[in-house]
Amino acid sequence: MAAQTVIETRELSKYYGEYAAVDDLTFTVQEGEIFGFLGPNGAGKTTTILMLLGLTEPSTGEARVCGFNPIREPLKVKRLVGYLPEDVGFYRDMTARENLQYVARLNHIPEEISSGKIDEALDIVGLSQEAEKKVGAFSRGMSQRLGIAEVLIKDPRICFLDEPTLGLDPDGAIRMIELIQSLSSDRKITMLICSHNLDQVQRISQRVGIMIKGKLVAVGPMGELAKEKLGVGKEKYTLEEIYMKYFREV
Repeated sequence: MAAQTVIETRELSKYYGEYAAVDDLTFTVQEGEIFGFLGPNGAGKTTTILMLLGLTEPSTGEARVCGFNPIREPLKVKRLVGYLPEDVGFYRDMTARENLQYVARLNHIPEEISSGKIDEALDIVGLSQEAEKKVGAFSRGMSQRLGIAEVLIKDPRICFLDEPTLGLDPDGAIRMIELIQSLSSDRKITMLICSHNLDQVQRISQRVGIMIKGKLVAVGPMGELAKEKLGVGKEKYTLEEIYMKYFREV
């Protein structure tokens, strides 16, 4: 059975005056896929995510998330999508559980349902023992995992993760990557990951897209991109080599 397309853009563009932050973007992401969304700062990755979330309106083109238009049907999209920004924000004087309870109320999840969801989410991210600890005492890695827990209580079909391992020590980064992999394989959650850590992206992504100066210059499985740009087969390349080849040609 063919995989279902859950993210689709067609000729999507976002202009600020004459500046094209995103220029004629067309790509798809399949259900359950881990998709690495790469590019230097200012390439248009975050602007793309904001358009997919319905938080900014495209200048031209169209996007679909689980079949819904993010601008015309933003609430339907938000019910199905979780977003972990680069800088996760929580109330530092509240406990982990209190923060998640607050998020559950914002999402209109009844308390009799949210209580179990919160316990399950804290267990999945390995924070059950820290549930009653104030977030102000959390390390960055713990805060990032709490951010994943916040996403999970919505039972999302898709997660947008912006630099999920930024600032984490090696152990924390490994735990985060393993968590992302398990959520994709066990729960079939589609993951779109923006990251500058190309080694980590290569380790877990089925496909990647490379954006440079607002344009999607490459998209596909890493093996195919390596063969196209480097003339080598599987296991004889790194994602960094592929990325730099495209980057230097733009």
